[in-house]
Amino acid sequence: MARGSAVAWAALGPLLWGCALGLQGGMLYPQESPSRECKELDGLWSFRADFSDNRRRGFEEQWYRRPLWESGPTVDMPVPSSFNDISQDWRLRHFVGWVWYEREVILPERWTQDLRTRVVLRIGSAHSYAIVVSAARSRQGGWGGTAAEQHGTSSCHPRHWVNGVDTLEHEGGYLPFEADISNLVQVGPLPSRLRITIAINNTLTPTTLPPGTIQYLTDTSKYPKGYFVQNTYFDFFNYAGLQRSVLLYTTPTTYIDDITVTTSVEQDSGLVNYQISVKGSNLFKLEVRLLDAENKVVANGTGTQGQLKVPGVSLWWPYLMHERPAYLYSLEIRGKGFDWPLLVKDFNLLRWLGANAFRTSHYPYAEEVMQMCDRYGIVVIDECPGVGLALPQFFNNVSLHHHMQVMEEVVRRDKNHPAVVMWSVANEPASHLESAGYYLKMVIAHTKSLDPSRPVTFVSNSNYAADKGAPYVDVICLNSYYSWYHDYGHLELIQLQLATQFENWYKKYQKPIIQSEYGAETIAGFHQDPPLMFTEEYQKSLLEQYHLGLDQKRRKYVVGELIWNFADFMTEQSPTRVLGNKKGIFTRQRQPKSAAFLLRERYWKIANETRYPHSVAKSQCLENSLFT
Repeated sequence: MARGSAVAWAALGPLLWGCALGLQGGMLYPQESPSRECKELDGLWSFRADFSDNRRRGFEEQWYRRPLWESGPTVDMPVPSSFNDISQDWRLRHFVGWVWYEREVILPERWTQDLRTRVVLRIGSAHSYAIVVSAARSRQGGWGGTAAEQHGTSSCHPRHWVNGVDTLEHEGGYLPFEADISNLVQVGPLPSRLRITIAINNTLTPTTLPPGTIQYLTDTSKYPKGYFVQNTYFDFFNYAGLQRSVLLYTTPTTYIDDITVTTSVEQDSGLVNYQISVKGSNLFKLEVRLLDAENKVVANGTGTQGQLKVPGVSLWWPYLMHERPAYLYSLEIRGKGFDWPLLVKDFNLLRWLGANAFRTSHYPYAEEVMQMCDRYGIVVIDECPGVGLALPQFFNNVSLHHHMQVMEEVVRRDKNHPAVVMWSVANEPASHLESAGYYLKMVIAHTKSLDPSRPVTFVSNSNYAADKGAPYVDVICLNSYYSWYHDYGHLELIQLQLATQFENWYKKYQKPIIQSEYGAETIAGFHQDPPLMFTEEYQKSLLEQYHLGLDQKRRKYVVGELIWNFADFMTEQSPTRVLGNKKGIFTRQRQPKSAAFLLRERYWKIANETRYPHSVAKSQCLENSLFT
């Protein structure tokens, strides 16, 4: 890159999407280009859990000062993964506290010598609170560095430790964070290795998202001194660790920090309004190229903001969806961790079912999942980790501030995905509380200010007359489990109760409604006729009764149905959970239960009834399928 001037190239992809221009600072997905390189750090890391009584021995003994193995034994831990499921050590399964990861990396020589290159460390997700310590070792030996700290935004505020160790902090799992470490790897004698140490604490408190409480059990006749448990208020296992990829990437010192676009259509032309943030210098030339699916340039522009016009535009369009009325029908899939084989398998199953949507329940999914949704035309209700907001003490000012920060991170990361059609700020909060009403009002208003172009919702299981948050949403999302959590076995009541639910909510709020959860637990291979709970016949019969009720309203004001759940999943142990939640229509091994074939028949029937006749020509997603 020439001194005093830089040329930055922004290639806006083949999809047209919509979002707001309100956020500052970017979190672009790292991709290699002529000016950017990536070095993935997935694989085996050294790992240790801090089993000390106060869980702080690692900080007291400063494990980050030297290689982790020097302070005690370590085990191999794959990244990405959740540490809970890897070891045969029963203590790790339910461990609460600090765990330590470490890896040494050999850096390319150019990264350490070229002062026109910026080096960034990026963590895809660390659940739930992470401190990242980096130290560079020179060829002459010794470790050193500078410091930077991050609190939920893209900007890092420098601070220097006496010991010269670099630190990066981030609160909250499920979302990426990063830091510029150029000043660590490009100073002093040329470093040959970078040691990265990451300490992660999975403790949930009243101010984390999701929240939780720590309970000390003091009856010494039953529990040893200092014994405690982590209480959670959601129905999934609190898996933790480095659950998504860690990588290093480079940019020029003058670089594109963020891209934001909004779109509209004018007759047969697509309009793309763009705003690009460039950092590092005010002396640059910016050229913008809009590419189609075949990487052909369809529009050009210059400068950090402007409008591109695409005549005869082919719009991105959801899989199998009619233009009017749009109707969402699907289920909830896995998204906490990330691995390509399972991700591709899940999307093949979605397309086999004929599903067109899902909600990221109950946290943001991996970025690669969102990319697959763009690619395959799957509509997404993008939900933050606002689950388990069940107690009055969870609706406090500290939590509210953190919740708003999390929504900023979610919107910043996912704003340019065409698949994202709605933001969800919470799942089943105690929305009957007055404090919850104010809390939800503020979070929803903040999210709308970040992105005025998309509707905002939260998912309710409260009574329609008592819900204090419903007045502020754009779409009503309802979870109900008739003939499962009450009126056990009485399938004949479902249609009446479902109709009453819809009519009450619509009469009061006059807003479109999505049935965001419904279903029944099923142990694969259990059969009984007449149907009994936990059998495949009962799950199938319950869904059939729901579908009869949904069909009465879906041509009116019910705009979607999302079954709970795609596949069985793990929860905390309890007498009501047999190796996890069994509401999936697939097992954890992705084998179908009887209900999967019922859902497939229904979804394809809806698609064939409502499918837009020209959707194949209009769509930029992978419409051609073995399943159509």
